[in-house]
Formats: sequence, structure tokens, C-alpha cells
Amino acid sequence: MKSIFLRFKKLHIWFFADFLLLVAFWLFRTRRPWMNVLADHVTGPFRRAVGQLCYLTDISIMEVLGVLLVLFAVGYLIWSIAAVVRARGRRGPRAYAAALGAVCIALTICAGFCLLWGVNYWTDSFQDKSGIYARPVALEDLHAVTERFAAELSQAADAVQRDENGLFAVPREEILAYSSQVYGPLEKQFPFLEFDDPGVKAMRFSRLMSMMDFTGFYCPYTGESNVNVDSPACLLPSTVAHELAHQRGFASEQECNFLAVLAATASEHPAYVYAGLLMGYIHLGNALYSKDPDAYWAIRDALPESVRADLSYNNAYWAQFRDTVVQRASNKIYDGILKSYGDERGIQSYGTVVDLLVAYYR
Repeated sequence: MKSIFLRFKKLHIWFFADFLLLVAFWLFRTRRPWMNVLADHVTGPFRRAVGQLCYLTDISIMEVLGVLLVLFAVGYLIWSIAAVVRARGRRGPRAYAAALGAVCIALTICAGFCLLWGVNYWTDSFQDKSGIYARPVALEDLHAVTERFAAELSQAADAVQRDENGLFAVPREEILAYSSQVYGPLEKQFPFLEFDDPGVKAMRFSRLMSMMDFTGFYCPYTGESNVNVDSPACLLPSTVAHELAHQRGFASEQECNFLAVLAATASEHPAYVYAGLLMGYIHLGNALYSKDPDAYWAIRDALPESVRADLSYNNAYWAQFRDTVVQRASNKIYDGILKSYGDERGIQSYGTVVDLLVAYYR
């Protein structure tokens, strides 16, 4: 055993360094004051500094690194197999070293994610900072807030550009160009949200992201907010606002959805206002449908044809990816990640944004 350790000493030191770092994170993650200090004074500034460099180009560095990682993984596998074959009498140790190297790389990536982003699951939340808390929702309140969103959505529908089929047709370039300004009005209401927004980046592999059931992705390694520009544009502004909420250090998906609705509807851009109302209505409507389908259909049937057209188009787009192997695998992995950071509801946590919306708007 000792001879094996000494033979691959550097790999073993690398492995134990990663292991100890992950154990330390696991043991101390629930100490919120420590996590706040780490996020506010170490990892947060580091992400922003790296982000400033990555935003010097419009190309998504996250996607570049993703492609390089895939190529590296394939190359490493081929190289390891060739090395084991050439080793002949030393194939066992050579295979061990190759496997240990792969484990060390994976652990380093995992440890980096825990430090750069995982700590934010254990820091002060938006609810803690704002005093707005998700609480149990009474059906009459849910109905009232859903009606309010539907009414405002109906009014906002005519303010956005539409194509010959009546569908939302605001250019994606215009939406992305406004991204750095969307939080301006909300920052006045909640000063702790103040942040020098760098904007968002359009992903070249957006179709692949749709297959994986992602509309956007904040990458803590590069400090970039990336958005899917293949999915329907009617919800792109709210997706932009969601990813920029992550830029502010909020990890909770439910809180970022809530912030996306607030920021978009408070903005001065008609497309953002419409998308924020649409996003809020979808969450509220889904919750109302589960409790009172008749009330849901009464509200939905009263929506203008243009809004219903956007909803139908959005549903049809995502239906083509539903229950595919890629989507199921992606959801299962992401659900596991959310739960590993203390979010017991996993992906279902997206639904609790309704509690925050009702608490705020009622």
C-alpha cells in the first residue's frame, strides 16, 4: 500500500487535498456567518473579477470551456487506454494512475463549484435581506393575484412587437442589449440588489440547452450569465432577469424566478414588462390549475388571443423535448444537485415562487 502511495504520491496528495476541501465545505456549510464572509469577500469578488475578463468578448467562455472539457475527456480516455496497452507488465498500476487522475480532475471541478457557487446556497437569501417571506397561500389569494397578473398581461400584450401570426416578435438582439439596465428600477426599492450588470451572453449551443431543459445558465467558473436564444423569445427577457439575479449571488431558483418577475415588470422596456407578467402568470396559473381548474380556465379563456398564441407556441416548443432521454437525465442530475445543497424539493422548488408572488402582490 505504501509503495503504491509513494509511486503516485502527487496524485494521492491531489486526491486528499480535494477530499479534505469537500469535507470541510460539508461540515461548515451550515454556519451562515462564515458562508456570508466567504461569499461576500472571497468567492463573490473572485467571480466578478473573472467575469470582467470573460465579458471582454461576446463569445461565451463557458461554452468554449465546455467544448474543451469534452475534447479533453475524450483525449484523456484514448490516451489512458493506449498507455495501459503499452504498459504490458505494468498495466495494473498504469490503469490505477489513469483512473485516479480522472477522479482527481472530477473532484477538483466539484470542489471549485462548491467554493465558487455552493456557498451561496447557505448565505443570506433574498427573503432574509428583504423581509418578504414565502408563506402558505390561501386559494382566494392565489385566485386574486392570478387574476391581477392576467389583467396586467392583457394590457401589456399590445405594447410589444408582433409578427404576422400575432406572436411576440421583439428582436432577441434588442432584448439582450437592454439586459444591463433591467434591474435599475428594482435596485431603488432594494438597494442590496445594486450591481454593475455586465449583461448576458447568447449561447451558440442553445438547441442543446433546450434538449437539456435549460433556458439559461449562470457559470460561476467564468462569472457569465448565458441564455438560450433558441427557445421562444416571449420569455427571454424574464430569463435574462433570472440569470442576472444569480449574478447578485442568489442561488435559489425560486427566489431568482421571483426576482425575474419583479425586475422585468418594474423595468421601462415593454418586452421585459410583458415577459415578466407572462412568467408570473404561468407560475400562478399552474398553481391555480392544480387547486381549481375551473377558475384557471375562466381566467385563461379571458386572455387576449395574442397572449394565448404565445402560451401555445411556448408549450409546443418545449413539448418536442419532453420525456426524452437527454431531458430526463439532465433533470435527474440537476434535481440531485439542488437537493445536495439543501433544497429538499429539488426541481419542484421552482413552484414555490408562487408563495413569494402571492406574499408580495396580495
